[in-house]
Amino acid sequence: MTTPAYRTLIPLFDELRGTRVLVRPYRESDAPALQQAVAESREHLRPWMPFYNEHQTVEASRDWIIHTMAQWLLREVVSLSMWDAADPDRYLGGIGIHPHDWDIGYFEIGYWLRASTEGHGYVTEAVTMLTDFCFNELHANRVEIRCDERNLRSAAVPRRLGFAQDACLRSDLRANDGSLRNTLVFSLISSDRGVITRFIKC
Repeated sequence: MTTPAYRTLIPLFDELRGTRVLVRPYRESDAPALQQAVAESREHLRPWMPFYNEHQTVEASRDWIIHTMAQWLLREVVSLSMWDAADPDRYLGGIGIHPHDWDIGYFEIGYWLRASTEGHGYVTEAVTMLTDFCFNELHANRVEIRCDERNLRSAAVPRRLGFAQDACLRSDLRANDGSLRNTLVFSLISSDRGVITRFIKC
């Protein structure tokens, strides 16, 4: 497949469906579910996510979603929602593709999960689907995941899927508590494709 000359014409998807999780673009009607999930998980997200103190109201979440819809249309950021495949009304968290360089096919995947849904394999499955999409449809040469070195759950996902740890960037960012954090950098490149572990329910 040839990549369109205009990035706004690059085809994305309506949804990706796995065994456990459904991944799709945000809709304005998702605002109450998003706001509730952040409110439930605020202290859980505080050490890791810059938006832990956002989404104080449904209107704020709706405004955020409208901005993500604009970014989606411009192919600036591909922000996505995660839902329970067995219960499509159950919002699980957020995930997204952040393009670093469309021309060389360099993308980063980021994610967060509401506190009450951890430990069920949702993120691992969603990351697997998005990684496949990046390589198969967006012609990626590099897919990257970054996280705070202290965020053991987040770091476990790329390790589980066969991503290589490229670096530990020491004191490269300030954490939400004001301390300097170390950032782990994981990647898969196109020649690694046979390495990625397929997510199978045991």
